[in-house]
Amino acid sequence: MELLILTGASRGLGRALAAQSLSPQRRVLAISRHPDPGLEADALAAGAPVEQWALDVAHDVGVAARLEHWLHQHAGMGSTIATLINNAGILGPVGPVEQSDSETLAHVLRVNLEAPCVLTAAFLRATAAWPAQRRVLLVSSGAGRRAIGGWAAYCAAKAGLDHFARVTALDESRRSRPARIVSLAPGVIDTDMQTALRAADPAGFPEHANFHALKADGRLASAEAAARSVLAFLARPDFGTHPVADVRDT
Repeated sequence: MELLILTGASRGLGRALAAQSLSPQRRVLAISRHPDPGLEADALAAGAPVEQWALDVAHDVGVAARLEHWLHQHAGMGSTIATLINNAGILGPVGPVEQSDSETLAHVLRVNLEAPCVLTAAFLRATAAWPAQRRVLLVSSGAGRRAIGGWAAYCAAKAGLDHFARVTALDESRRSRPARIVSLAPGVIDTDMQTALRAADPAGFPEHANFHALKADGRLASAEAAARSVLAFLARPDFGTHPVADVRDT
């Protein structure tokens, strides 16, 4: 039996990842602000074990503590592979950083960077003695590798995820049974985030026209197609060789 823990599982890429991961041989723990009744129905039809938690990762310390406790309780579940996918993320306001209040900026950084770091630490602690192969996938973005005007907090958070993966992979490499960790850019996906970007004020978003063109030219991947690519990357035998990667890497 495999174990998959997934945040941001109710919409967009996360919902597609959850749906495509359903299997009688895989236990899925889906964490999101609003559980998805459709996922429960799909799991029942597939005979797949699923548990959903209605939690906001912005309250990351409480979520991490609950996850760590849950993992300790399930240490004997006999998992052959244990995977954490930190997918939950928010864009936040688009525009120059001085136009965002401190509370909003802190929230964007908390969801996109602080929560994945804290959840990853809890996962690694709780599973350190497990015989299972352990994997952590951080859903990053090309925005963490290229500066985009109007996205200060989002770009900073995704760049932070990339470096967090590098350092954590380095630390894990010193262990006898290291976990594999990758910060993965999933490509450009047709989600609510893209809709919000196209609706943003061009005055504070220099690349506004480029994002409209992505939609108009059909260059956005569907959430379902992106999820297939992410899961295929996760299953690669060389997963973790490079801690920062792009789903389009070959």
